[in-house]
Amino acid sequence: MSLVGPLRKELADSVSSCRVLVVGAGGIGCELLKNLVLTGFRNIEVIDLDTIDVSNLNRQFLFQKKHVGKSKAQVAKESVVQFCPKANITAYHDSIMNPDYSVEFFRNFALVMNALDNRAARNHVNRMCLAADIPLIESGTAGYLGQVTIIKKGLTECYECQPKPTQKTFPGCTIRNTPSEPIHCIVWAKYLFNQLFGEEDADQEVSPDTADPEAAWDPSEAAARATASEQDGDIKRVSTKDWARSTGYDPVKLFNKLFKDDIMYLLTMDKLWRKRKAPLPLEWSELQKQEEMLGGGLKDQHVLGVYGYSQLFSESVKTLSSQLAERGAGAELVWDKDDPPAMDFVTAAANLRMHVFSMNMKSRFDIKSMAGNIIPAIATTNAVIAGLIVLEALKVLSGDLDQCCTVSPPTPSSLSLRM
Repeated sequence: MSLVGPLRKELADSVSSCRVLVVGAGGIGCELLKNLVLTGFRNIEVIDLDTIDVSNLNRQFLFQKKHVGKSKAQVAKESVVQFCPKANITAYHDSIMNPDYSVEFFRNFALVMNALDNRAARNHVNRMCLAADIPLIESGTAGYLGQVTIIKKGLTECYECQPKPTQKTFPGCTIRNTPSEPIHCIVWAKYLFNQLFGEEDADQEVSPDTADPEAAWDPSEAAARATASEQDGDIKRVSTKDWARSTGYDPVKLFNKLFKDDIMYLLTMDKLWRKRKAPLPLEWSELQKQEEMLGGGLKDQHVLGVYGYSQLFSESVKTLSSQLAERGAGAELVWDKDDPPAMDFVTAAANLRMHVFSMNMKSRFDIKSMAGNIIPAIATTNAVIAGLIVLEALKVLSGDLDQCCTVSPPTPSSLSLRM
């Protein structure tokens, strides 16, 4: 069975005899390996460092629940040979950046195909293929978007020839003092997690500035604010973690510091609020007089009220501080979107800050997507891109490099226009 129909004899012979390397056995890699053996490729080597996670199963169809925790490359090999028992597939559970995979290793292949999900590995494979003078097919997806491009030394641009967009950053004063978008509050909540439970970073301070950054300097105003900042122990300029430890990580004291005292301090910076809506402080004792009813549906899709998020904040602080205590003096936690207490903390803290600054609060699902910089992976996009990789590979093996081009599948909006 051939996925693309009968190939002319010369190309079919080349396909069946050539040796190809697939780097990555995830979303694109699974589809690509299946496509390769169905097209007639028989000598395939695949490398992937990852193991299979439950979250992979909705789109990486070579894997099943029984495979969770096992090597992606090895299980992919075992699944693909069921499509074509004659295929000779070698799997490596390893990093392609391991020095063992030298330029000489790359020279063993007629073609290299990337199915990677990180820039560092892409850069590395790009450089190795250029040094070995081996054609590379680079690919990637982001939601409904995807792209396939050929890289050949002396003929095309390489992967690093065009600058790639960097992760967006936000001014510290916006995060600390004047958030205007939900993402500002989410970044603040992640900073807060590190300040309380993780590795403290002065560049990620969450407390308000000690002076109004938009006010003209006035000695009397500066002195008044300096006095105000020392009047309440909750906003004294000490390490956030040290202050939290001194309270025994008391959730109520933390809540009142972050969402009442710090906000009241911000309100003393008059010029900040002349053209902005002023924030509204929250008081723990007042919120506890409220009641809240949850609707149906998935938990992660719920948007709670302020009371609900105050309770979630309290519960997550207790859990995280207990984890910290269990690890002993000097221990630090690392924020992970897939760790429930850590995600609960960021969800609660971010939503409470959104409410304080008059923004619509977000579901846990939405916050997880933004906090983890997640673009949902879509199985059909992976399948289309994997198909395009094979078509470009056939052009390379036919010697038609001049016909290769960067290709992208149409988006859903463009498809709807053509129907």
